[in-house]
Amino acid sequence: MTAANLRHLRLFLAVARGGTLSGAAAACRVSQPAVSQALSKLEQGMGGPLLSRRPQGVFLTDRGAVFAKRVGRAMARLDTALAQVAPRLVVTATASQLRALIAMAEAQNFTLAARALGLAQPSVHRAITQIERDAGVALFDRRPFGMVATRPAQRLAQAARLAFAELDQASADLAEFDGRDGGRVVVGALPLARSVVLPEALARFHAARPRAHVTVFDGPYDEMLVGLRRGDIDVILGALRDPAPIEDVIQETLFSDRLACLARPDHPLARDVAIPLATLAGQAWVVPRQGVPARAQFDALFRDHGLAAPDPVVECGSILLMRELLHRGAFLGCISAQQAEAEVARGLLARLDTGIDWPDRAIGLTYRADWMPTGAQTALLDVIRSVARAGGGGGGVAIS
Repeated sequence: MTAANLRHLRLFLAVARGGTLSGAAAACRVSQPAVSQALSKLEQGMGGPLLSRRPQGVFLTDRGAVFAKRVGRAMARLDTALAQVAPRLVVTATASQLRALIAMAEAQNFTLAARALGLAQPSVHRAITQIERDAGVALFDRRPFGMVATRPAQRLAQAARLAFAELDQASADLAEFDGRDGGRVVVGALPLARSVVLPEALARFHAARPRAHVTVFDGPYDEMLVGLRRGDIDVILGALRDPAPIEDVIQETLFSDRLACLARPDHPLARDVAIPLATLAGQAWVVPRQGVPARAQFDALFRDHGLAAPDPVVECGSILLMRELLHRGAFLGCISAQQAEAEVARGLLARLDTGIDWPDRAIGLTYRADWMPTGAQTALLDVIRSVARAGGGGGGVAIS
């Protein structure tokens, strides 16, 4: 769908709203045969009828109604952003020009942008030159180290990203309508989600929809949040932020979790009871990195009791790496209790008796405020919610 002709999509929406080919032709300032030809190409590309021609006019088919809802959202977002740069762009801007704009905004260099798009450099240069000419304003500041998108260009690139993501979902909507699994679901998984909720949820989802395509990204929260807001990631699963990181995302709590202090089973402190905080402060630690909620709780624990926070030997959020480090030295670890549950149950790690009353951490879903999930995306979210209610697939999850 991202390769679709934007003019064809606008003509389709004009016909859907007005009910006549002649009205759409007049509104879009093209001939009626051009409208008919555009609609024919669009229906061929979408694999079936979108409109029903009757003596009373032209009407959306049920399939076309599904398509129109998604395309309408995409084009409303895109055309608003285009008009804010220059009204003329609503008529002249093409999908290829907008893809070049996005690539240039990210790469700040024609060669790198062309490489990212798989095109020759002159093609990207020509696309940027043309859209700037039509806009009547420069969209990039030429600087010694590269080309930096102006603020209007950045806003347009963001709108185009989300519009293209919406159009990709239109294809998935049509596949669902036709009884097929289409599109893909992209989940950003934070450490706890990767070991507790997501494996069980994906297994159940695959059993119900064996042809559905799911991609799981892991990495720092800040990077995944950027991907979420750009439309590259559909939903993030993991520890929620307090307060919410930005106003255009929604956080949905699924369950609460607490931290746990861990050691290898034969560590000198493994059998102690009510280990004093001062003793813990003097140990070598493996803890989550700076900037995540778990680390903030860890540091606050010592600071609130007038102690200096331990200087960690290693910062990591992986329970597997933590386990191996703890087995190779006198380290202690601090991580989500749910994340460590399987390691403790198997006797690979011991949970220390510290008497610490850790505060609850909210674990849940983060998604764009204006997101309209496809059928497959909705189904996976429902499975994730069900697994969370049932205890995360491993038992012991405290539901909020």
